[in-house]
Amino acid sequence: MTTSSEQTAKPKSMLARAWDSDVGYSFRHSPVAIISSTVALLLILAAVFAPLLAVMNPFDPASLNLLNGFTPPLSQAEFSPDWFLLGTDDQGRDVYSTILYGMRISLFVGFAAVALGMVIGITLGLISGYFGGWADAIIMRIADVQLTFPSILVAMLIFGVAKGVTPVEYRDQLAIWVLILAIGLSDWVQFARVVRGATLVEKNKEYVQAARLMGRGALPILFRHILPNVMSPVLVIATISLALAIIAEATLSFLGVGAPATQPSLGTLIRIGQGFLFSGEWWILVFPAVTLLALALSVNLLGDWLRDALNPKLR
Repeated sequence: MTTSSEQTAKPKSMLARAWDSDVGYSFRHSPVAIISSTVALLLILAAVFAPLLAVMNPFDPASLNLLNGFTPPLSQAEFSPDWFLLGTDDQGRDVYSTILYGMRISLFVGFAAVALGMVIGITLGLISGYFGGWADAIIMRIADVQLTFPSILVAMLIFGVAKGVTPVEYRDQLAIWVLILAIGLSDWVQFARVVRGATLVEKNKEYVQAARLMGRGALPILFRHILPNVMSPVLVIATISLALAIIAEATLSFLGVGAPATQPSLGTLIRIGQGFLFSGEWWILVFPAVTLLALALSVNLLGDWLRDALNPKLR
């Protein structure tokens, strides 16, 4: 016979277990984590559903009206009945719509660059920490050399070289992918160093020794046994690196070596708006800049909370 308590007891779902975990408890009791995650989620959802939320497609020439140019926020266009929440730019594009579409480019570049940096850094970190010897020496010396240069300069160098070898007719089409490659290759070092340090600790533990005695090869041990146990610090670095990648993309685009004018990101919009700041059209610059600030700050604060929540010394 089963008791009523045994009958009513059901196994918790993965989401329920995560909510009741130490990290879930830390999240529920951290106002900074709740606010930053809410802001980041709202901005990401707004970018994903930009075609549904935007007033117009600001990068479709057929939808533009030059007579609506320089309309102030919360104003009606002088030559049309349309109202614009955040005003328009010099080409009559709705600033609200350009921010939504520009944020899509910034987020796509940020996520893709961090993913590329993670793949390269984790792979090289596992190899360096597990095998040691000449492989460790070569990988870490390359990492040390790259760390002597600011990451934005490394990204600019890689972007310039990659764009130089790209055929002229394909440069605008491949500019976003070149940008991802440049930021990703400039961001792998911190992943590699953290994974290497964790691998040096994990490879001497009993479960790795047991896997070796069972005859498992190096690759299964690395990716099926060691990798899951070194992912906690990697996730923290990835969250913080996402904010840095978004800022790096905006910086490169602001300097004119990032996203093309046909696919403007938040950085490109800020660069365009900067030219009209002192002529009185402040909204063309301010609203994209505030959006970039809110996006980068919320992701960065979320990464800071995650770092503390996964640190066993602070529990």
